[in-house]
Amino acid sequence: MPRRQTVFICGQCGRREGKWMGRCLDCGAWNSFVEEVVSAPPGRKSGAARTVGAGSGPRAVALSDVSSSAVSRFSSGIDEFDRVLGGGVVPGSVVLVGGEPGIGKSTLLLQVLDNVAAGRPVLLVCGEESAAQVKMRAERICSSPGAVRVLSETSLDAVLTELEAERPELVVIDSIQTLYSDELSSAPGSVSQVRESAAALQRLAKQTGTAVFLVGHVTKDGAIAGPRVLEHVVDTVLQFEGDRNRFYRVLRATKNRFGSTNEMGVFEMAVTGLRPVADPSHLFLSEQTTGPGSCTHVAVEGTRCFLVEVQALVHPTELSAPRRLATGFDRNRLAMIVAVLGRHARLPLSGSDVFVNIAGGIRIEEPAADLAVALAVASAERQAPPPSSTAVFGEISLTGEIRSAAQPERRFAEAAKIGFTTVLMPGRDKRGVLAGEPSALGVADVRAAVSLLLGERTGSDRPVQQGV
Repeated sequence: MPRRQTVFICGQCGRREGKWMGRCLDCGAWNSFVEEVVSAPPGRKSGAARTVGAGSGPRAVALSDVSSSAVSRFSSGIDEFDRVLGGGVVPGSVVLVGGEPGIGKSTLLLQVLDNVAAGRPVLLVCGEESAAQVKMRAERICSSPGAVRVLSETSLDAVLTELEAERPELVVIDSIQTLYSDELSSAPGSVSQVRESAAALQRLAKQTGTAVFLVGHVTKDGAIAGPRVLEHVVDTVLQFEGDRNRFYRVLRATKNRFGSTNEMGVFEMAVTGLRPVADPSHLFLSEQTTGPGSCTHVAVEGTRCFLVEVQALVHPTELSAPRRLATGFDRNRLAMIVAVLGRHARLPLSGSDVFVNIAGGIRIEEPAADLAVALAVASAERQAPPPSSTAVFGEISLTGEIRSAAQPERRFAEAAKIGFTTVLMPGRDKRGVLAGEPSALGVADVRAAVSLLLGERTGSDRPVQQGV
């Protein structure tokens, strides 16, 4: 009988220790060690006892003799999904899809299986639902539910046996946290079980050429649950974002070995499933307001350019420390922008709470959104609405300068296509690629941008000093 031993494994990075530790020495996480009972597989040899064979193992080959798998991609049937993947599904790849419960992960992958099943064998392994529950959803969103084969199983050995027998070209595991191996004594969803299941599915994908999609749970912080080694094992990590109370969903790639990580896919939740949105600008600006505190930003995500509304609210604080809260935007960057406005634009924000929201439930991470956030905050503080026909973009430095943004010509063209007559941008971009465009306005610093878009502050709207 194999010797059993107890180890403590970090739930974030997978580090093993012989005793419990309050803080992991590798990833720095606190209280992340979990006790697990593991047993060494019988007949396993250590690295020191292995002998080098004469010619039984794989041999090194030149890269010129290796056939690329890029030409053998196949489409998922959803253009937005293919865009994020880098052009389609790569045979033999392992893709991890994460997102909050109810965001639409299972629905999206079921639609992908329905599209691919028209010409290729597919398999859905559901560990969280029964086959009858999957059929109820498939009858609502699938065009041909009978072409999708379903396996309701949580045993890793049984799943691998079925995959070797079926040999599907695309398989979806929903979810990786429900699989367990009989060789490990820990519970399903533990660090050891998730790591072993992901490694076994990766080996099968590389050997058979089956594309594997893994559905992963997320923690309360929005990160994919399980050890970080899970994200290192897979080829692509997709994150499904959005508010469950709204109809918009955004799919991003945080890791992609076969494409760019800057791409973004936009979907709209409907009764028949997730529908791709080809023109997100009209979607995000469909309910745009024109009052104080609203500004339009021209964003770029990979090969996609779209416009979003930035909303801001400035209100006198009732606390000793004013609040700086943001939804869909980095809170720390908002605090920096507020400080720059107070220092270089002379806006009295030190005694006010500042709230910023990116309308539509989308998150903007690029620095080029700084100028739109700053002008929205300045508009809310002055109670002066900016021109509704003006869109802006630009990065703000700590010295108050407006620095260049990536792909200014594409941003300008997208704003003009939507119907905006003026685009406020960094002065360097105006003097460069857009020197001959009369509707492009260039600014050098944040104070000039506020004055140009909102006008100079008059004596009537200056803050009144209250007597003690």
